[in-house]
This record gives sequence, structure tokens and C-alpha cells, in this order.
Amino acid sequence: MIIYGRNAVHEALLANRRRVEQVWATDSASRESWLDKASQITRVSAAEIDKIAESGGNQGVCARIEGYHYVGATELLAKPDPLIIALDEVQDPQNLGAICRTAECIGATGVVITERRSVHVTPAVCKASAGAVEWLSIAKVGNLADFLSDAKKAGCWCYGADAGADAVDYLSPDYRGGVVLVLGSEGSGLRPRVAASCDALVSLPMRGKLDSLNASAAAAALMYGILPRRA
Repeated sequence: MIIYGRNAVHEALLANRRRVEQVWATDSASRESWLDKASQITRVSAAEIDKIAESGGNQGVCARIEGYHYVGATELLAKPDPLIIALDEVQDPQNLGAICRTAECIGATGVVITERRSVHVTPAVCKASAGAVEWLSIAKVGNLADFLSDAKKAGCWCYGADAGADAVDYLSPDYRGGVVLVLGSEGSGLRPRVAASCDALVSLPMRGKLDSLNASAAAAALMYGILPRRA
């Protein structure tokens, strides 16, 4: 995998969870002190970086790194009082990256994504997460509804984000203990079976003219709303 962007490469070097095999940087980017952690740096032109990274948003640095290490979903559920963010077929790499960044910042136990019809951890996701994926535990599951059933058996409460009439205010539940926050895909939201597998549906107040937030903005608002209620 080729990752790109200063934060993505920097955090990969810091976390040291994946072997960084090669780093390419422009002359200006190579002067960054954090690149001292790289075992090998090749200085190339900006045009060459664009070609290697296959993206112009590389900020003058990219790296070849081993594939992403996913964890098992049972590993997340085994943690004490986990806070898990489960995503129901989120397909936009920018949304997944931003959600992972917020999840890491609030100290979430991990993120769960589906194996099919979902974006996985790609170079674009690494960049959008500002390197958060290098520190965060991410699991893939074949069936999200089945995962929620397993989570409830493990003692977790499952709350789905939904704007429907059955949803309660997001500040109403008691978020202490094990919690799974479930967020739907862009546009279609939670699938019916996934929504039915949740203990409750929660919604954010919408007081302006628009009736929805994008997935990553809604996730950030919900996660930071939940955080103080877990103290």
C-alpha cells in the first residue's frame, strides 16, 4: 500500500504497527525532523511524488507500507466497557477517515465496518483520518446485525443514529458501560434489519432549514455528546 500526506506518513512511523518499507519526499518535505524516524528516504521531484502516490494531495511525501492490520470484532467486545463505532455500509473514504479521526480522538475502543459494500482502509482513508487509523483498532464483519446481536450478548447497549419518528433525543440514553454507536451509510442511513437490531434509535436536533448532516459530521456530534456521559 502507498500512503501519502504528511500526517498519514508521520503517524505510521510513530505508531510503528505496520512496516514502512520506503519513503519518498520532495527536498522541502524531507527537511521535516519527524522523517528522521524513516529508515530510508528517497528525495524526488513533486511530479514524481504525484506519480507514486497517484494523488496530488500528497503534501510532498508518500510511503510504501505493509497492508492494514484489522482486528477481530470479538477482540473489541472483550475490552472492558467498550465504546465501539459501527458503520453500516459507509462508502465514502473521506467520511470513513473523518469518523476514524474523531473516534481515535475521543478514545473509542474501535470502529467496525462491513466486509461488503463499504470502503475499507485505503490510502485515501489514511490521508482523511490524518493518520488516526494507525492507532485505532478497526474490525471488519460479514453481517452487522449479527455483530450487534453478539455485542448485546457481551453486555453492550446498541444505539443507532436515525432521524425517524421512533428516534429519541441523543442525550436521553445512559451511555455508561459497553456501548455500540451505529451510523448508517450516506444517503440511505441504517438498513431496516440493522436498525431493528439496535436497542434504541437516537437523533440529533435539527433546527435550521436543512434536515440532515453528512455521516462524519453526525458521527462527530454524537461521539462528543456521548463522551461526557460515560464518565
